[in-house]
Amino acid sequence: MMVLIKIIFESVSQAFQQLKGNKLRSFLSLLGITIGIFCIIGVQSAVDSLEDNIRGSIEKLGDDVLYIQKMPWNEDPGQNFWKYMRRPNPGYGDYEAIREKVRSAGLVDYHVFIGAKTLKYRSNSVDRVFAVAVTYDCAELFNVAFEKGRYYTPTEYHYGMNKVVIGHTVADKLFGAIDPIGKEIKVSGHRLEVIGVIEKSGEDLLKVLNWDEALLVGYETAKKIANVENNHPFGSTVNVKAAEGVSLQQLKDDLTGVLRSHRRLRPREENNFALNNISVLASIMDNIFGAMNLAGLIIGGFAIFVGMFSVANIMFVSVKERTNIIGIKKALGAKQYMVLLEFLIESIILCIIGGILGLGIVYLITNMLSAVLPFAIYLSLDNVIWGVVLSVGIGVLSGLIPAYQAARMDPVEA
Repeated sequence: MMVLIKIIFESVSQAFQQLKGNKLRSFLSLLGITIGIFCIIGVQSAVDSLEDNIRGSIEKLGDDVLYIQKMPWNEDPGQNFWKYMRRPNPGYGDYEAIREKVRSAGLVDYHVFIGAKTLKYRSNSVDRVFAVAVTYDCAELFNVAFEKGRYYTPTEYHYGMNKVVIGHTVADKLFGAIDPIGKEIKVSGHRLEVIGVIEKSGEDLLKVLNWDEALLVGYETAKKIANVENNHPFGSTVNVKAAEGVSLQQLKDDLTGVLRSHRRLRPREENNFALNNISVLASIMDNIFGAMNLAGLIIGGFAIFVGMFSVANIMFVSVKERTNIIGIKKALGAKQYMVLLEFLIESIILCIIGGILGLGIVYLITNMLSAVLPFAIYLSLDNVIWGVVLSVGIGVLSGLIPAYQAARMDPVEA
């Protein structure tokens, strides 16, 4: 054990002597390792951060919810685009048919985009607020949390009472420090009472179910202030959550049957609607992020390949310069494995130094990018460990042949 510790100590000492004695050569050799680790771990960190943000956005959609829309999510928008655009928008009639006939549906929501509205409160106004007409189950289906106030009661919703729910950003711009609950705002000339403020969604790259800049109006109330028969190509959707204990496939089969019957499609006619679920998006994301990681690995791999040969060159030079010392050590009884380990550990230490420099650069850049981007980029502990392990692996490959050459030297010739 003491022999191994001594070998490690001597190897570390020799590695730092190499760096001090041949600064330019060592710098150029380690540069390839540093750049390679930076490319691989930098891309990995960026992809991981982006993936976490996007997957977090997608997961808000719920893995047990089906979205009835015109266009399927798993097709290129350029393919069959006009075919899908000619399909009828999901309508309130579809929503009612599903509520009445689909027993496997736990919650059903219909919402329709009713335009970008201007909201007024006294002398304050907010333009281009994303206004959506929603049905009663919306808040429960999407787990809408409230910062202040509440959602509609069944009575308020069904009788179309003049009440609305607004997002955090809308409330902040329109009311400032004033409590918005109970205050009346003007929307399209109608006075509506604010009954709830939705909790801030936070940083969300895709802005999936981001209610911060939204105005939620009960469907019955929305009929008074807007055209709820919206013909915008992507303006409406029916969202259906499976009942407890019901599989998504069963729900999909039940919905298909009811919708085909409601839309009076003949047996040989294909569906004129799409049933979407986040599993489709998750599969697409896996492919995209896998390709991005592979690209980073290839780019970084070239830099590491060059760096590996540079470190191997340093080790060959080191073996040549220390031939006499190797001969003396072997003459005094040093075993082959001791000499092999000494040079191998020295190579590993050099590569770890290059790897740590690369990780340091990644850390600095991720912090700078996090300050300016709408989402955080971070260097995870897993990526740090992966970077160090990769550096050790490069060190072993770089130093193996020079170390073996040194270990096989004849002590008399040396």
